[in-house]
Amino acid sequence: MFDSLSDRLEGAFKTLKGESKLTEINIAQSVKEIRRALVAADVNYKIAKDFTDTVKEKALGQENVLSSVKPGELMVKIVNDELVSLMGGEAASFDLKGKPSVILIAGLQGSGKTTFSGKLARHLKVNNKKSPLLVACDVYRPAAINQLGVIGDQIKVPVYKEMENKNPVEIALKGIAHAQAHSHDVVIIDTAGRLSVDEEMMEEISNIKEAVQPNETLFVVDSMTGQDAVNTAKAFNDRIDYDGVVLTKLDGDTRGGAALSIKYTVGKPIKFVSTGEKMDTLDVFHPDRMASRILGMGDIISFVERAEQQFDEEQAKKLEKKIKKNKFDFNDFLEQIGQIRKMGDLKSLMSMIPGMSKMTKNLDIDNNAFNKVEAIIFSMTPQERANPELMNTSRKRRIAGGCGQSIEEINMFLKQFDQMRKMMHKMSKMPGMGMGAPGGKGGTAGKRGKKMGGIARRRAKRKR
Repeated sequence: MFDSLSDRLEGAFKTLKGESKLTEINIAQSVKEIRRALVAADVNYKIAKDFTDTVKEKALGQENVLSSVKPGELMVKIVNDELVSLMGGEAASFDLKGKPSVILIAGLQGSGKTTFSGKLARHLKVNNKKSPLLVACDVYRPAAINQLGVIGDQIKVPVYKEMENKNPVEIALKGIAHAQAHSHDVVIIDTAGRLSVDEEMMEEISNIKEAVQPNETLFVVDSMTGQDAVNTAKAFNDRIDYDGVVLTKLDGDTRGGAALSIKYTVGKPIKFVSTGEKMDTLDVFHPDRMASRILGMGDIISFVERAEQQFDEEQAKKLEKKIKKNKFDFNDFLEQIGQIRKMGDLKSLMSMIPGMSKMTKNLDIDNNAFNKVEAIIFSMTPQERANPELMNTSRKRRIAGGCGQSIEEINMFLKQFDQMRKMMHKMSKMPGMGMGAPGGKGGTAGKRGKKMGGIARRRAKRKR
């Protein structure tokens, strides 16, 4: 995501390397490269020009100010501020008032509406402690209702559907009545998509919106379609005046034009972004965090928030006690791998850590990297998993045969595990170095994470 844009912007800032201060000449050169980077990312030329004109104006105002700051760093700061502004300034609010609150999902066929509906239901259930109901109103695509049913089963959220009724307005109203009767406080209505913007589609979604009076109408956009996504979003907004945009498939080969252009063009905020097919790959859109990631500065606050969601505090305390007694075993290691997997795509996670995005951009980081380790551990007996000290040559041979790996690979893994175990035990004895999980209270990392997350939340409240 945004790799190409990040590289090009980095090149633009390099034009200022070696300069002692900002001048009209080096500003013009840098701004020209920034404009090229934006256009290459499929940002409309007019938007790119307006953006760089603003950057140039602000940079020129800094010619004789802050001489202690390097020109490149100052330009990064100006571009960061403008990127945040271009994408909306701050995270948009989300209306969940009413009993039930109604959320209407619209978009083109293939944009990921149905999958997003499931992700949003899970997000509201897990993070907002809501009791959502999914309503299947796509009466044209036969597999759509079944797909929503499968997703509902996966996330343990009920789905209201009528296989024989072909009137989406009636289904939506009956779905809301069903939610009221069964104490569901959120209704998410998944509507039909089309292959292109057509009058029949617009009329139908307009009728549904008028009938159900939703708290939120969200337009789902496939970010891989770039500027076309922005044009489609504008056409929809002109007709149904939706409340916000959802960008899907941000983990694909997307150049970022839609994310950067949509707020400027449509005037409606991006509310959520989706990366991947898994149900837990949905994030609230924060313009400041996205700008930071585009400029290669990471997004440590989102990283901490993901960790806080996955790591259990009580479990972290138990783990800390085991580490202090040097009793960390293969079962504990498996548990930690599982929690890391839940946090999402490995390369995406590493890109959130400042400085790591540049180090990993050319690396092929396989999300199945833990499979080999898990295969080794699953080939052990329960007794061996709980007692790493039992390992001997005959046991290693049996494990190697069970997981299809060589003795050398088994020895290498065991050696690395032993080194990690000793290091964790040693660190646990150092003052102030509790080994609790990042999201728990057991360790320094957890305290820092909570502090940073708290600061971010207070800032967001002040902005609102």
